[in-house]
Amino acid sequence: MSDQAPPQAGAPLLGENGWAPAPEMERPSNCPPGLEYLLYVDQLLVKQQVELLEAFTGFETSNKYKVLNSMGQQVYFAGEKSGCCGRQCCGSIRDFEMVIADNAGKEVARFIRPFNCTIRCCLSYIPCQLQEMEINAGGQTVGKIKQRADCTDPVFAICDASGEEVLKVKGPACVISCCGDIDFEVLTKDGQKIGKVSKQWSGLVKEGLTDADNFGVSFPMDLDVRVKLSLMAVVFLIDFMFFENNEPNEDGCCSIEDCLFD
Repeated sequence: MSDQAPPQAGAPLLGENGWAPAPEMERPSNCPPGLEYLLYVDQLLVKQQVELLEAFTGFETSNKYKVLNSMGQQVYFAGEKSGCCGRQCCGSIRDFEMVIADNAGKEVARFIRPFNCTIRCCLSYIPCQLQEMEINAGGQTVGKIKQRADCTDPVFAICDASGEEVLKVKGPACVISCCGDIDFEVLTKDGQKIGKVSKQWSGLVKEGLTDADNFGVSFPMDLDVRVKLSLMAVVFLIDFMFFENNEPNEDGCCSIEDCLFD
């Protein structure tokens, strides 16, 4: 994280390191510890940090991200926990845990993505296993993300802890951009747009030489904090599924022999 110490709760903003101040408020019962800041935001920026080793050698390292508010102040830090073998052999379809920490370095949430193979069965457009992610906070599961089988557009169900769909995120049929943003719409169950996840163009050099990406996610201010957290989590799933440049081996899946020694 930063070499400078984060400010204490209620301290004035520190312009040099860009930390956002910790909110001073009573935590509602539906808000897991450490997520109070999400109560009063309607958008977040997620910026992946450029890894020089990866950029110059192609050796896949663990992804790291800064989560910022609309003023560019850091709110959370996200770090990938995964095995070296999975990163090199399974590429963007690898299993991982994304740990979300506050500016004091304390874990406040964890997003768990299992390994699901993306090989298409019987010449079908739909892969044999759909992607999913579990959202944990406060020592319990608070949400789930489930990819829906769709032959035209990428669709994800944002679910509560029981697996019931609350919102859905729908992307474009072609998730490719030459010089512009790519938007995934956040929709209610009846199709009303209430926000979006945007993959933001980072410039030709950065886009071409690294897989470091920038995203924005917006949602209603009064949305349940646990659902806001799940929308933050879908950013990482979308990043790995569509914008990681590294690939697994030719058959689309890492071998058992490779993974045994991770």
